[in-house]
Amino acid sequence: MGMSEPATQDEDWAYDPDAEHSFPDERLNRVLEVLLTNEELQAYLEAQNVNPVTRKKYNDHGAKHIEIVRNRALRLYELLKQADVAFNGASEQGLDEADEPVIIALAATIHDIGHVVHRDDHAYYSIPLAATFMDDFLPEFYDVGDTVRIKGEVLHAILCHHTSENPLTREAGVVRVADALDMERGRSRIPYESGGRGINTVSSQAIVDVNLMPGNGKAVLVEIEMTNAAGVYQVDNLLKEKLHNSMLEDEVRIVAVNRRDSDEQLIERIEL
Repeated sequence: MGMSEPATQDEDWAYDPDAEHSFPDERLNRVLEVLLTNEELQAYLEAQNVNPVTRKKYNDHGAKHIEIVRNRALRLYELLKQADVAFNGASEQGLDEADEPVIIALAATIHDIGHVVHRDDHAYYSIPLAATFMDDFLPEFYDVGDTVRIKGEVLHAILCHHTSENPLTREAGVVRVADALDMERGRSRIPYESGGRGINTVSSQAIVDVNLMPGNGKAVLVEIEMTNAAGVYQVDNLLKEKLHNSMLEDEVRIVAVNRRDSDEQLIERIEL
């Protein structure tokens, strides 16, 4: 790790269908408009939280987690496109550039539905459930051939978000990394130990904010603000692991900004 120069921080980002983006989003907007009001999806987002939260005492894996992951995945994608990073999932299937953000948004939205079966190995359980969901959902937007291709790319991204299988597309890499970016205080992907003072507990409470912005030499800068240097444990044991072999390693910088709880004075900026 080494010290890093300051960066200009963006405003908190959320996908706005009415904003101008650096990617073709008309098709994405049509898909999201229907997807986000889908009754079956809403049922999954509620039901998939029971095993991890109620039974395993993990943090949220429901609607809020999905919203955060989808927004950060699309923000990652936008920054990568601004830096002219090439994506290969849609193109190698003969799909359009406009299908790249559709694949990313769909995978980010349904990547965790396997939690309705079990938290453990949930990515594998998500595959048949997501496939069935897309068989009903995608024909409204695509013909038979493109439905199969979109479905395959979405399932690939879902599988690779939380397994030993490495992404073979940058679309899948974006979803894998975005899943780890939901790590602010109280939302950390590493389980919080209720009542404990172990490293998981301390580090999970240390991270205040996560910001994505152009990277000053790389496509993306992930700036993580924390109030305790123990928050680096979260970054080392989650984000860096998911960035490894994601096809995005050369495009993303990670900088941790350490501030004191009682003092807004900047203590240090550490590049990981």
